[in-house]
Amino acid sequence: MNKRHLLRATTLVAASLLLAGLGQAQDFPPNKPVTLVVGFAPGGAADAAARLIAKKLGDNIGQKVVVDNKAGAGGNIAHQLVAAGPADGSMLLFGSIGPLTIAPHVMKVRYDPFKDLAAVSGGVNFPNVLVVNKGVGVKTLAEFVALAKKKPGSIDFASTGAGSASHLAGELFNQRAGIDMVHVPYKGGAPALQDLLGERVASYFSAPPTALPQIEAGNLIPLATTGSSRPAYMPNIPTVAESGYPGFEALNWYAFVAPGKTPAPVLDRWNLEIVKVLNDPGVKESLDKHGLTPQPTTRAELTAFMRKEDAKWGGIVRERKITAD
Repeated sequence: MNKRHLLRATTLVAASLLLAGLGQAQDFPPNKPVTLVVGFAPGGAADAAARLIAKKLGDNIGQKVVVDNKAGAGGNIAHQLVAAGPADGSMLLFGSIGPLTIAPHVMKVRYDPFKDLAAVSGGVNFPNVLVVNKGVGVKTLAEFVALAKKKPGSIDFASTGAGSASHLAGELFNQRAGIDMVHVPYKGGAPALQDLLGERVASYFSAPPTALPQIEAGNLIPLATTGSSRPAYMPNIPTVAESGYPGFEALNWYAFVAPGKTPAPVLDRWNLEIVKVLNDPGVKESLDKHGLTPQPTTRAELTAFMRKEDAKWGGIVRERKITAD
């Protein structure tokens, strides 16, 4: 074989390998196990939603989708893992508001949510509910604010950690109400709730599934929810917005993202499959039982939403001088 033919053959082989690699990168479903990473421990709202959605996704694509819980650092460990993960469509992340739009403003993280992770689709959202223990002696949000103004710096609020959604909900309310509640961070919802019930902390912007049993038992007093409207499962609890603070909204949300270099055709296909699951009547009914509202979006819509949330919470972090300490 002369040099010309050898060069041509080498070029053809290289091109074939490149095309094969591109074809393999865009295979759907991937020719390997699919993992959905969750940044929180089993048993919580995020885990329940992820497992429900993963099961239906697996049924639809004919391949099992395995949920992998990588708890720690408020979800940042999972986000860092996926940011450095395989970009072939075999790894997805059930990302959350804290690591995606709050933590990068509060602490040093080893990933850029807008470069190292790629938007796939919105997932679910739910409001917090502001609850106080009976020892606080208030029954309405107006009474709570009046007490906080009467005793500045003496009313505290629990959160699931510095830079968490519950933390920023409290800081946003501090700003809007003109009060100065003291932040008390905990390592999760369970210890925060325990200290609230023990009257070692006055208030808590809690996830509804955590607080509802205690509200129904009469152990906690609900003052307001943090969404733009009353959730169906808490119809008698007013929103912060309708209680004198129009426009107030602080939702918890989870969204599907993937490693940043995942090919666009694979991301588009995952978007199609996830949106299909989130629109499924049975899935919607099951999520509703957990107090979760499906939030399917296009990839562009999720990116725009994340940037809006990033700007909103980044502003609050700077104004309130919030740090991870």
